[in-house]
Amino acid sequence: MSEISHTLTNEAVPPTEATITVRVIKSFEYRTERSLVLHKLNLEATTVGGLKEIVRQAVQTGPAWRPYRNAVLDTLKLYTKAHGAKTTNLIINLDHDDWILEDDDKILADVGLENETEVSFFSRKAYDGFKLSPEVSHSSIPAMP
Repeated sequence: MSEISHTLTNEAVPPTEATITVRVIKSFEYRTERSLVLHKLNLEATTVGGLKEIVRQAVQTGPAWRPYRNAVLDTLKLYTKAHGAKTTNLIINLDHDDWILEDDDKILADVGLENETEVSFFSRKAYDGFKLSPEVSHSSIPAMP
């Protein structure tokens, strides 16, 4: 009979080989986002600014990211950690502005990232506008008669 491991997934791998998900947000109103999963990311050596550049490079070079290439991406915010509570807002957590990662020189492990963390990457100007009026638009598909 095998033993059941009680190691949490966020503790299962060292912070030097973490997997994180970056939720790249193009539009808050239309809930347009695409996730980028990064494997074997060294959270003890990568800075907030370094993570931004990794994601921007993926957006600029990956064929599936073409619709996101003109999006302004300047702000990272913690979305959730493994085994943590998720927000009820499907696009971004509007509370906890203290989770915005504002210092590009900070090391990811020092700002709380760990294995299986999800962060959002977006335009700060668009985020601030959405916070003032968090209305979600729906597509303009006409209703069936």
